Amino acid sequence: MEIPRDYNAAVDLIGRNLVPGRAAKVAYVDDSGTCTYAELAGRVDRAANALRSLGIRREERIAIAMLDCADWVAVFLGAIKAGIVPVALNTLLTPADYEYQMKDSGAKALFVSDPLLKNFSSIQVENVVPHSQLKELLEKQESTADAAHTTCDDMCFWLYSSGSTGKPKGTVHLHSHLILTAELYARPVLGIRESDTVFSAAKLFFAYGLGNAMTFPLAVGATTVLMAERPTPDAVFKRLTEKKPTIFYGVPTLFAAMLASQNFPERKNLALRVCTSAGEALPPEIGKRWTERTGTELLDGIGSTEMLHIFLSNYPGDVRPGTTGKPVPGYALRLVDDQGKLVTKPGELGELQISGPTSAIMYWNQREKTKNTFQGPWTRSGDKYAMDEKGYFAYGGRSDDMLKVGGIYVSPVEVEAAIITHEAVLEAAVVGAEDESKLVKPKAYVVLKSGYVASEKLKAVLQQHVKDRLAPYKYPRWIEFLNELPKTATGKIQRFKLR
Repeated sequence: MEIPRDYNAAVDLIGRNLVPGRAAKVAYVDDSGTCTYAELAGRVDRAANALRSLGIRREERIAIAMLDCADWVAVFLGAIKAGIVPVALNTLLTPADYEYQMKDSGAKALFVSDPLLKNFSSIQVENVVPHSQLKELLEKQESTADAAHTTCDDMCFWLYSSGSTGKPKGTVHLHSHLILTAELYARPVLGIRESDTVFSAAKLFFAYGLGNAMTFPLAVGATTVLMAERPTPDAVFKRLTEKKPTIFYGVPTLFAAMLASQNFPERKNLALRVCTSAGEALPPEIGKRWTERTGTELLDGIGSTEMLHIFLSNYPGDVRPGTTGKPVPGYALRLVDDQGKLVTKPGELGELQISGPTSAIMYWNQREKTKNTFQGPWTRSGDKYAMDEKGYFAYGGRSDDMLKVGGIYVSPVEVEAAIITHEAVLEAAVVGAEDESKLVKPKAYVVLKSGYVASEKLKAVLQQHVKDRLAPYKYPRWIEFLNELPKTATGKIQRFKLR
């Protein structure tokens, strides 16, 4: 795809819906009502003018810590239209996390939902705009704004990595990146179209959610449902049955919780056409049960903050359970061993590296980590994968999560997938632990479904359950029961905390 040299991402995403006559069509349905494409365009322009009125200049940063709503999109795109760089902040962090990210980004303004204000009370920011005051600020502005003369290679926005392996990193993306994810993945793989209504359980601050709920629907003129509250099964069921989305995006943890709920809606009350899963590898059992319950395919894929969205995916009509599918058009993938040599043998594990047009340009203020991750045209994923004879990629865990047991690599994900096939298990996470001889063996942390009680007998049953399904050396030597697993706000299990 060729992106014009002179290009502004906000002008493109909004303008492509006004020119074809979609001005009166509903763009967003959030907790406070509906917003048409014309109304959204007006809010975006007013936001651009508001930022300029605050004295914020081109390429300076603003932070957005708002719960999902149409105003989030308006501020984000308004900043981009003005040539200002929005930084999307995770809404579930601690004050210490926010202090680090605000200082690291040098944000000149903070747009924040009122319930989150307390988390920023000790942080010095030049301009703080609570959501309750945003409407008044926007109403003072002109409803049209001149766009900054940006190029496709100008810095556009930042996303902080979710921190599943430690300190979050400010990941810098360009103006061209947003639309490329829509044209390379959303149209040809997901098959999104103007008639769709979409709903993403993954929030806008997350790279996955940003594409799902902003870029993709705006690229084709679809309607998007936004939800401010956390995506519990009941909250999601309410939107699925009342708003009737045709595309639903979730993460494996949520799909498992939904399937375990007694309130799962009947198929006749759903309008789903296709669903996607990302964030972590989807256990085959969950995908199978989802399709049985809903009649829709669950497309497992993998993306990253660094690549912005999904670059490897299962395709409609070609879902291979237990794999993450095949490369998305426009992306090249390769596997590399620990010595840096290409892995070519089918079934052999290697680190997945990606070459594609949406790779971030750097981690802000982290030169060494930038050089380690972004290596010429290739971006290191930190994920272990194997490719079979037919070109399907199967996930083998994070590079830093992989275990060597008796000199043989063991994938924690494979062990987890075996454990959760037991009827008592809701979730499981496997990490390496040392035995009395200081040798690494698998240890499982297990969350039980309601109605089951932790016991030594159940531990033995689960260990045998794994032995019956995998090579004997892969079974967890220890099992510890927890009420919940530590996760990032985007649903990724934080195995480093378990380690």
